[in-house]
Amino acid sequence: MPISLSREDRALLTLLQSRFPLAQVPFTDLGERLGWRESTVISRLQVFEESGLVREISGIFDTRRLGYASTLVALQVQPEQLQKVARAVSQHRGVSHNYSREHAFNLWFTLAVPPGTDLEREIEALATQPGVLQALNLPTVRTFKIDARFGLEANALPDEESAPGPASGGEILAAADIPFVRALQHNLPLVQRPFRELAQREGVSENELLEAARRLLANGIMRRYGATLRHREAGYTVNALVAWRVPAERIEAAGRAAAAHAAVSHCYERVARPPVWPYQLFTMIHGRSEEDLGQVIAQLGATILPEEAVVLRSGQEFKKARLRYFE
Repeated sequence: MPISLSREDRALLTLLQSRFPLAQVPFTDLGERLGWRESTVISRLQVFEESGLVREISGIFDTRRLGYASTLVALQVQPEQLQKVARAVSQHRGVSHNYSREHAFNLWFTLAVPPGTDLEREIEALATQPGVLQALNLPTVRTFKIDARFGLEANALPDEESAPGPASGGEILAAADIPFVRALQHNLPLVQRPFRELAQREGVSENELLEAARRLLANGIMRRYGATLRHREAGYTVNALVAWRVPAERIEAAGRAAAAHAAVSHCYERVARPPVWPYQLFTMIHGRSEEDLGQVIAQLGATILPEEAVVLRSGQEFKKARLRYFE
């Protein structure tokens, strides 16, 4: 259930998601912005983590620019085998999200593998389990939006002016920066000098780590540094993956329009697999109620004007974990 938050708590969570300070004493900096002592900030964060509202505070990276290959996979699984297949899929270290959905293709997961690994072979191994009838490999063609921040007031992002635009290509991570990624991807300790603790784990200095964090953020290899919230605890109790079939000439306009909606956290163009799966535009939509979710889907439909669409409501969450790179 969503937890009760004061006005000050909401202000803190907004800063944690959007403008986390990459500084030696970040909790002091946050306290100064709010008129709080550092100890108060840390104690509230402990409450948020213990309650499950804050999943972690860490860096969120562009998987492809780290040299990893990734995709979305949908499996059609015999219902009586779903739990067993889902457990096996969740055991794969490259699977970060794994959900059942209300569709003939009833198991959906994201899969990423490090450089030198055959992604197709990994998919095949997961798809040849007993009970799996079909598999769809749905890699990304274009990313319009990745912004898993949640506004703490109805239908509002925490800081819309700083919301990221469409993701684009760029340089691949340099080998010398791998230790910094390993450090920054872990949950930030709730101590006065948290980056110093992360740096010590990788044998680098605090200043080196902070300088690398700012550089990786500036060049887009690190998409964001800040808190990740659990959406249900934040009040977003319903969600759905909606896939749209849109004429090729309108994909870009439709993708940009969907990405502009505050309720859409992820928006991608993916490879279609007709005739089984003719949909190319994927949107992940979050709402505070079924009515709220339905209104957003209707609004997007009126804007996108798809030839066809399918709503895949989230069922059981088998796995949701941050992918750990280079480990």
